[in-house]
Amino acid sequence: MSAREWIEKDFYAELGVSSTASAEEIKKAYRKLARELHPDANPGDAKAEARFKSMSEAYGVLSDPEKRKQYDEARSLFNGGFRPGGGFGGGGPGPGGFDLGDLFGAQAGRGGDAGGLGDLLGGLFANRGGAPGAAGASRPRRGTDVETELRIDFTEAIRGATVPLRIASPASCRSCGGSGARAGTVPRVCQDCGGSGLVTRSQGAFALSEPCRDCRGTGRIIDDPCTECGGRGVSNRSRSLTMRIPAGVADGQRIRLAGQGEPGMRGAPSGDLFVLVHVTPHPVFGRTGDDLTLAVPVSFPELVMGTTLTVPTMEGPDMNGTVKLKVPAGTANGRTLRVRGKGVTGRHGRTGDLLVTLQVVVPAKLDRSAKEALEAYAQATAGENPRAELFARAQRPGAAR
Repeated sequence: MSAREWIEKDFYAELGVSSTASAEEIKKAYRKLARELHPDANPGDAKAEARFKSMSEAYGVLSDPEKRKQYDEARSLFNGGFRPGGGFGGGGPGPGGFDLGDLFGAQAGRGGDAGGLGDLLGGLFANRGGAPGAAGASRPRRGTDVETELRIDFTEAIRGATVPLRIASPASCRSCGGSGARAGTVPRVCQDCGGSGLVTRSQGAFALSEPCRDCRGTGRIIDDPCTECGGRGVSNRSRSLTMRIPAGVADGQRIRLAGQGEPGMRGAPSGDLFVLVHVTPHPVFGRTGDDLTLAVPVSFPELVMGTTLTVPTMEGPDMNGTVKLKVPAGTANGRTLRVRGKGVTGRHGRTGDLLVTLQVVVPAKLDRSAKEALEAYAQATAGENPRAELFARAQRPGAAR
């Protein structure tokens, strides 16, 4: 894709967000569209597959703060009054007859590896004496990062697991190995641009470099394109990976798989694959950080007189271990007791605790003997008012502070 085509694309419209959307809004829009347009959800739908590819390309730019900044600056420049080959919107060359290549060359010098606007535009502008942007047009470019989602159960998140992962994303063409040329052939250097990908033309007060039309800015001519990828070197296809889920992974955590993203250009390394993990809730256990939480039903006499409970843990080969828990006499309903070292072992090697919250179970019905015993207890404690302190605090001056 030429620099001009890249800039003229509206990546915000592809994701259905405004140009002022936050990073979180962009990510949310991408995830929604990814679920709707994923090839697995639309088998055989070429339009959905093309839309998925365009949407992924847009997210690859807008999710990267530096790429998004450069993209916004370029769009602002071109939409604000300057067009390649057409000078400034008001007509005529730049003010003072200065060489726009100097402006973009300076930007590139400050941008380091990012390349600044000069690199972003693929070297559209060049000095009269040469084409400093040409290196940017033909230099290797790292592949775009890709993001996908994965759902695992609670047990897998606690102890770790190896799971298969199937994703649909741009990948290096299997037939041509990414060269774009049919197997057994190789691309040749473009004679028009000398392999730079740019051709320079004088435009009065400044020189203008544009992507070479013969090679479309790639610096290479493919005489016999690969039939699988059409000469692009990249094909959008489904692929399967085996992914290791580390023990202690949390819901909403992103796991990075280096080099499993979109292939790089001209021999550059591939981008990374980021997997957003969703953990299915457990029917009994909860989780707070590295601590497991557990609500245990108890009876009123157990709290009053104290007892020793046997509660479940997520230990052992089947994750169905148990531990003894002593409940002191006079324990209040809703109190949380801590069992140390029975939680989740996190990525730093620290093991959390098991937090057991005691909840009194109130019987819906009582037989005659139980009811008589309860009435006897009520009579024996008739002189005690559990709400006396409540009213005392309510009537105390400044009690609400």
